Amino acid sequence: MVDPIGIKTGAVTARAVSSVNALNRVTEAGTVEKAAPVVQTAASELTANMAAKPPVDSERVAKIKKAIEDGNFPLVPSTIADRLLALKMQWNPNE
Repeated sequence: MVDPIGIKTGAVTARAVSSVNALNRVTEAGTVEKAAPVVQTAASELTANMAAKPPVDSERVAKIKKAIEDGNFPLVPSTIADRLLALKMQWNPNE
């Protein structure tokens, strides 16, 4: 027999919670063992740099705002409608 996939009814077993980034580890003898220092990789440096800055290009936003105020920004209603419809077609409410 095949078990169904999904939520199973019944009692939830106890789950233990443990720290992932523990700095020190206690051995069975009760002594504290120092963990190895965290190595900074290129990916973690990139992540830290990206997290430090806002995800918005403020210079580009300022240029667009200025162009809209001056009437130089090309707003084409049919293009806006086409892109909104494309987004709607790609949107899946079940994800």
